[in-house]
Amino acid sequence: MEADERRRLRREAAEYYRGLRVPERMEDALNALFPLHPQDLYGELANYFSKFSKVPVICKLIGRKILDGVGEPTLEVEIYCTVKNYEKRICSSVMATHSQIPENALPETIEADERERTDSVHTAVEWVSDSLNTMLRDLDPTDQCQADKMLGEYFANKVEEKKEIEKQEKEIREEEEAAKVTTSPASGHSTATPKQKKGRKPGKKVSEDNPIPPAEPAEAVLCGSLAIGGTSLAIAKAGATISCVPLYLHTALLKHKVHVTPKEITLPLPMVTVLYCEKNSPTKLKLVKEVMLIPPVELSLQQGIERVQEIQKEITRKVDSPGKTPSSLKRISHLGCLITGYDSLEQLLLQMQAACNNLGLELGTDMYLAINCAAHELMDYDKGKYEILTGTFKSPDEMVAMYVEMIKNFPFIIALIDPLRKEDREQWSSICRALGSKCFLIAEDAATQISKLKTDPNINIAMCSGLVLKYINETTVSDLIELTGILDGQRHISILGSPDRESSDESLVDLAVGLGARFLKLGGLSRGERVAKYNRLLAIEEELAANGALR
Repeated sequence: MEADERRRLRREAAEYYRGLRVPERMEDALNALFPLHPQDLYGELANYFSKFSKVPVICKLIGRKILDGVGEPTLEVEIYCTVKNYEKRICSSVMATHSQIPENALPETIEADERERTDSVHTAVEWVSDSLNTMLRDLDPTDQCQADKMLGEYFANKVEEKKEIEKQEKEIREEEEAAKVTTSPASGHSTATPKQKKGRKPGKKVSEDNPIPPAEPAEAVLCGSLAIGGTSLAIAKAGATISCVPLYLHTALLKHKVHVTPKEITLPLPMVTVLYCEKNSPTKLKLVKEVMLIPPVELSLQQGIERVQEIQKEITRKVDSPGKTPSSLKRISHLGCLITGYDSLEQLLLQMQAACNNLGLELGTDMYLAINCAAHELMDYDKGKYEILTGTFKSPDEMVAMYVEMIKNFPFIIALIDPLRKEDREQWSSICRALGSKCFLIAEDAATQISKLKTDPNINIAMCSGLVLKYINETTVSDLIELTGILDGQRHISILGSPDRESSDESLVDLAVGLGARFLKLGGLSRGERVAKYNRLLAIEEELAANGALR
């Protein structure tokens, strides 16, 4: 009986292996490897047979709360795949967060924002570890399009759930208010109070005297939305790892929908922040938030970064000179650059010129300037004007005239970021007509969120040279691919920007390279989480140059 059982098992085993062509492939492998006499025969056999193994699939997602570059909570998404029958950790992604709260906000507003962020991270961890872990199991991580489609549908369902909850809560409140009105004996007086308030219109007069468009409400961020962006990025990184290509190349292949490696890749130019001017500093100038240096295209990135470092050291030396700047301002900002202040725009720009001249460099030839005005933080809504200096106000039309004069006097400024609020659409058109051929007019906070840009690509894009895109919240890799494609088609430039609260994840640099962004806005050359991204950019340059693929 035992002999019969053994023969049966041998027959079944032979049929099983023949069905999978194992004997045939084993013979091919041995024949192919024998002439080579590899030092590690079993390693070569493993490599040979690995091409016949099943495609790795996602088996587990883990969400984790960690700290970002400024010590605030953020989300990490860890991804595991089934590879050759074993569970294997592939990679993780860490999300950067972006605050819509201006720096001069009230303490209670800042505290409320911090509580919301903590709640959002907690919810995102739950989404990743529970719902998304189940939903994405057995998915091929190289299928980014399908993964992002599933993530988008999941997020849309969460938005609808929130709307339904808010609708029910509103109905309950209305029922409670109606019940109070019917039971109150003085119900007649309660209806008189709103009328009295309605009759008062002090704010109306201000808006008639200063007919500026009111500020649009802050874009709603769904609690937990970090989970969508974090998971999409983790899947993109896993897809690149499994395909044995760097993330920037994987992204480029996804964007152009090809399987052939591009012959040449152009790197984005870095916008390196060297000065951060606080809006609430004791100095007078409020118009400028960030001063950035852009190296000329003829320099390699390595040479450009080194030149920026030299200028930065010279600026620091000037700021450190006795009597130049209050010592309370000599510190490094969250953007990784020097915090300082000035009393006028001319003082700032002349100091930048002097720093370059001391090194034998000329602004406009050896280095260029970009200025982030963050105009949305300058508007005094009582006056209906922008406060560009302490006590000095300008209307939106006067701002346009001022920028025209600025570029005329300082032509080495080749980019203005957020020179106006997004609500001043008429003035955006005016400034583009006046300066569009002389410098880039870029919308960052003046741009709308990516989800709206996808549904209506004409929002704000026609009125500027390009947009700063940030990988935050529910943004997916497919969203960035789609939107940069729209911008490319309309001859607008894409700038990938680092959010205010940056993490140590370097993926933003790979995304910028793969998507073909024109500029990369990473902050300054200090703070580990920002320097890591510059190091990654330099490593990509070195790799492309070594492969002869650097354009």
